[in-house]
Amino acid sequence: MAVTEELADELPVEEVEAAKSRAATLLLAFRHGNQLAFDHELDCLLEEGAEREVTSLLVWIAAEAVRKAYAPVVGDRVLRALARRAPLDTGAVAVDESGADAARLVEAVGAGDVATVRALVASTADTTYLLGGLVQAVAMMLPLLPEGEAEEVVAELRSRHSDRTGRPAGIPEARQS
Repeated sequence: MAVTEELADELPVEEVEAAKSRAATLLLAFRHGNQLAFDHELDCLLEEGAEREVTSLLVWIAAEAVRKAYAPVVGDRVLRALARRAPLDTGAVAVDESGADAARLVEAVGAGDVATVRALVASTADTTYLLGGLVQAVAMMLPLLPEGEAEEVVAELRSRHSDRTGRPAGIPEARQS
């Protein structure tokens, strides 16, 4: 059933869609253990006073997931079990530095093994550690490149990330403390 009429006390459709997007961003950050992205998005939502709308959408998304995954009676049992096991501090996301295997990621990327790369990313609770390990590996490899190769790679990256006028996109400066 398509909703064609907006009630006076409801959010406009555009705001609902924006809130769904923000709820999904928050869920993705939590799911992948990206505490920085989670905290940033949460801070933005709190500043804007959108807590109720986004909380409603998060609950709706969770209810849909439970409804699709379980029969009604089983879904209620799963939710009751989750409620009993709820941690006291729910503000932090799962972080597991030891689960991030950057060496396997480098090998899989080098071998062009897309399935392994996807599996590694999907199975790593905190992808910030996985990507951090990848950055560290690249930094360790840079001195091994022949003269001028690093500059060519940087030039290629800049050309891929230039704005529509062909000018390189600027890198914002760090904020002054």
